[in-house]
Amino acid sequence: MIKGLAITPPVIGRISIGRVIEKNGQRLPSKDDQFTLTQQVQNKDGWILHPLDEQLRKDQNTEKLRTIPVRMLFNDPELNLRAEYSMFDRKSGRLVCVGNGTQCNRLTSEGMQELECPGSSHCEFGKGGLCKLYGRLTVQVNDEKDLNSFIFRTTGYNSIRVLLARMMYYNALSGGLLAYLPLQLRLRGKSTTMSHRTPIYYVDLEIANDMTLEDAITDARARKTQRDELGLDQAALEVAAKNGFANGLADISDDDIPDIMEEFYPHPQQDEGTTVEVRNLQPVTALKSRLKQHNPQH
Repeated sequence: MIKGLAITPPVIGRISIGRVIEKNGQRLPSKDDQFTLTQQVQNKDGWILHPLDEQLRKDQNTEKLRTIPVRMLFNDPELNLRAEYSMFDRKSGRLVCVGNGTQCNRLTSEGMQELECPGSSHCEFGKGGLCKLYGRLTVQVNDEKDLNSFIFRTTGYNSIRVLLARMMYYNALSGGLLAYLPLQLRLRGKSTTMSHRTPIYYVDLEIANDMTLEDAITDARARKTQRDELGLDQAALEVAAKNGFANGLADISDDDIPDIMEEFYPHPQQDEGTTVEVRNLQPVTALKSRLKQHNPQH
């Protein structure tokens, strides 16, 4: 296996609750009040819709898609949702710091440093919105038969916290059967003082429509029995996934960075001149390799 390269679930599409729009000659992120499923291909008008987007809207007889039937690939919540504090240099688009709230690995002009990580809200190095909580959730949509998955990327604290909590609780209540449960993503809204009483949207996870928790767990047990009889080894899959993720620092490819920066790390005009300058930075793939060698337990 190539060292420094994170091996991640096969992704065939994206789930988003926002889009990038043109405004005053600039491309800026814009929030939405519905889900959109896209392919991994763009044209001049943006991301091309995945056929499942239209199918789900027809199935639910709705113009605005606010629930998506899903299953998890793994029983371990942290394999389904990877999240850490991430900081990208806004001029070069390169990853310069990754932390977990306790420790971070930071590439500086003096080389690699392992430092304390206070989190994005208390970090002097990443202040001004340079450092954000960044999560990636992979799910199977509409009972996909293979290992194909869709990815939902977010820097939203509410989505990351709620999704992790739901997966941890469902996995505990079901006796470790999270990957077998029939679930759905649901878009929820709330207003806060900080949002000036306007709604903000986040992604939640819940038992599939028309099922109680008890029914869902019964269904999960039957599904596990069926898959076991077919010889499908869920435990081996989880080990393979853990080893694949551990092979690199983060599942962020060079190809993904421009889109990540545009959607989640925009460069507001008022921030001009505040970009952190780091000399002699390596591309993200090289950074992953160096961080892996420096801190092999990741």
